[in-house]
Amino acid sequence: MTFRQFAINNVIRNKRLYAAYFFSSLFTVMVFFTFAIFAFHPAFFEGFSEGSIRFEVLYGMSIAGGIIYVFSFFFVLYSMSSFLQSRKKEFGLLMMQGMSTRQIRLMVFMENMLIGFFATLSGILLGLVFAKAILLLAENVLVIDETLNFYFPLWAIVVTFVSFIVLFLFISLFVSFILRTRKLVDLIKGDKQSKGEPKASVTLGIVAAVLLAAGYATALYVRGQGVIIAMLPVIVVVVIGTYLLFTQLSVYVIRRLKSSKGVFWRKTNMVLFSDLSFRMKDNARTFFMVAIISTVAFSAIGSLYGFQSYLTKEVKDMNPYTYTYSPFKADESQLQKHSETVDETLNNYDVQAEKASVELDYFEVDNSGRPQVLIAKESDFNRFAGLLGEEKVDAGEGEAIVVSDSSKIWIGASPKERLMDVPIGLAGGRNIQPERLISTVVMPEMYSYYIVDDDTFESLPAPVETKTHIVWQATEGSEDAIIEAGGILQNKFQPGLFQAIDYQIYTINKSFGPVLFIGLFIGIVFFVSAGSFLYFRLYSDLDQDRAKFKTIAKMGLTENELKKVINRQTALLFFAPIVVALIHGAVALTALSNLFDYNLVTESAMVLGSFTLIQITYFLVVRYYYTKQIRRAVL
Repeated sequence: MTFRQFAINNVIRNKRLYAAYFFSSLFTVMVFFTFAIFAFHPAFFEGFSEGSIRFEVLYGMSIAGGIIYVFSFFFVLYSMSSFLQSRKKEFGLLMMQGMSTRQIRLMVFMENMLIGFFATLSGILLGLVFAKAILLLAENVLVIDETLNFYFPLWAIVVTFVSFIVLFLFISLFVSFILRTRKLVDLIKGDKQSKGEPKASVTLGIVAAVLLAAGYATALYVRGQGVIIAMLPVIVVVVIGTYLLFTQLSVYVIRRLKSSKGVFWRKTNMVLFSDLSFRMKDNARTFFMVAIISTVAFSAIGSLYGFQSYLTKEVKDMNPYTYTYSPFKADESQLQKHSETVDETLNNYDVQAEKASVELDYFEVDNSGRPQVLIAKESDFNRFAGLLGEEKVDAGEGEAIVVSDSSKIWIGASPKERLMDVPIGLAGGRNIQPERLISTVVMPEMYSYYIVDDDTFESLPAPVETKTHIVWQATEGSEDAIIEAGGILQNKFQPGLFQAIDYQIYTINKSFGPVLFIGLFIGIVFFVSAGSFLYFRLYSDLDQDRAKFKTIAKMGLTENELKKVINRQTALLFFAPIVVALIHGAVALTALSNLFDYNLVTESAMVLGSFTLIQITYFLVVRYYYTKQIRRAVL
């Protein structure tokens, strides 16, 4: 048998531990290849109309590809170090048989290159299989009008293959060069050397709890611009607290539980807690890294999705009507001409809409803090409310109603509307004190304003300015027709004169789609890699667990008890960092809600719930094979 055959057989013999490394590398290659398919797609270089998003997409894909490539380097490096750590005993036996340090390094280099080569090929092939499905998904997420047809991505294949072969070559050389063989006796003993009782500082454990509590409290307390100011200090505090949580606090808590007879001696808890503190201490850095990486994935995707939802809702709140025409000067001939243009365009696209116009009068109001304030007639307000199906108001004689700001994007939200403390001066010296505050988006006005009954309106002094608005509320017509007609009309008029809300939301989604799509893929890569880190740590202790449970089984441990212990032990190690990451992510998304004063509960629940479901599925698969390996050794 040649040395090359020996290295290949070593890979086959260690396929259990190499499986996660292989499949995770395969997945990373596939995602990178998917981005390459987009970057080199002919649709981005020809056939796109003016104003398309090809440059934004290409730029985003390039950044995403670079992030994935850099992350892949560190992921493969960690995977290899974890794998080699579990093979200390094997290296000791090989050295005892006469293998030199140089030969061990050469064997590791050949093994890693073999795995890297096949992972790269498999990732490219799998990417080709799912390429069309991913392209179809991208058409919807990226909001692209053109069809992304399947093509043979020759350049994508070349770039992906060369990039990852170079990556695996560099990693293999690096790992082989820094590989330490240690003393032969240490290698032979492997993990059997006594580790001693893991120590944990009570002081550092308290510091961990205080840091996390302080970070959470600050993130949940601050509002508005304070969130941005507190962001960096909170991140630093929470990261340090998370590290101390896994290295100190968790070990201390487990040690306290072991000292409690009521807990430690109950049923099979002795088996569970016997080496749990050792595992927590040994895996602390892995847990810390998984928690931080997962938090980044949760927060990034949740923030992107939440901000898109917030932005589209706020744009809709600023102008709830399908189309709005607001000229700068009330020129009757221009109004008539433009109004007829809109009607004709909507008719050409088979869009039927209810039409209404209004003249809004602005008055000087002392102590309002603004040069002029809108005072709307009750009849005009109710007429527009009918278009939207909103509740109508009944302003009594001599009564004023204040409508709060319709948007928080530009002016921010205030707990109390200032106009509530400002009376309206009528002709003859009388004043009206506002009595009610409502929130509505009926009138096309972004700032707060008053509503008075029609008789009271006639008693107002002369307005300082009058603005005319014409709105169309679509009642029939396809969504595509409404958007296309809006785009044509908005581009036809001078900027600021005409607004087509559905077209504006369409352009927001079109611009935001690539960012969300790229963030989603990068987040998935981070999350799957984090799960693979846990897989490596779990399976690196498999041989030790086999021996432990085999010995305990001889003492009378039943199969059901064995299964219960394995389930609890695996779940604790698998979900400890993920639960911490979920809490971090929930706090981060709550802080984002406080920044924009917008409820992100639905978006946060969808993002965190989706990742939790993925993690549970991953856990069930890993637990099944892990339990199978233990039972095979015990029974």
